[in-house]
Amino acid sequence: GMEAFVKSKEFEELNVGFALDEGSPYPKDAFLLAYGEKNRWAMRINCPGQPGHGSLLLDNTAGEKARKMLDKFYDFREQEEAKLGDDPFVNHGNVTSINLTVIESGVQNNVIPSEFVISIDCRIAITVDLGEFEKTLNKWCEEAGEGVWVEYESKQPRIPVTKLDETNLFWMAFKKAFDDMNLQLTPYIFSAGTDVRFLRALGIPGLGFQPVNHTPILAHAHNEYLNKEVFLHGIDIYYKIIPAVANVEETSIQ
Repeated sequence: GMEAFVKSKEFEELNVGFALDEGSPYPKDAFLLAYGEKNRWAMRINCPGQPGHGSLLLDNTAGEKARKMLDKFYDFREQEEAKLGDDPFVNHGNVTSINLTVIESGVQNNVIPSEFVISIDCRIAITVDLGEFEKTLNKWCEEAGEGVWVEYESKQPRIPVTKLDETNLFWMAFKKAFDDMNLQLTPYIFSAGTDVRFLRALGIPGLGFQPVNHTPILAHAHNEYLNKEVFLHGIDIYYKIIPAVANVEETSIQ
């Protein structure tokens, strides 16, 4: 999709100066505005070990190593969870999330497997040094036991956030339109990933925005819904902000 498109001649010819991508609803009166995203590292932790009969207490088993790795991940997860504070959704962008998503192993109940593979979805906060974080992961593998290693299915590099200051005329136009409507914005770091990250990587400013407030956050959940009045109000908001950012000129913002 967008990852390939931004590398094309067709994209270059568009001469894109600013991008507006998807955002998130918000249960409060304000509207969320994403100016950056966490880095997604999708990992498979390979834990090899001594196979054998399930009746034996063998040393160096794959399950023991997998357990040690999970202890490391979940201890770290608990530390990050404690940082969420009183607005967990907004503050999710300021912490590193770690979740176990898949466990692969075994052939039958009475056989100790030769390997466990645990899949971890990790979204790294923008304040974290990625090099140091990788060193920590490698240290955990070493401490878990012989042969444990990390395979990366996704390992996103650091992408600069979009500046929310006077140097970004598109942001200033966006903010002025919101101020004129007497509406409140809450800037935050988006927890997941959107296509705008590929434009930010090229130095193109981009914001994630969805004109939906007073709405619970139910993405990928059951019974996701949008109130009619909120939807119609969102259209009115777009009518204001899209012309504002589309007609930015060097001298247009005082």
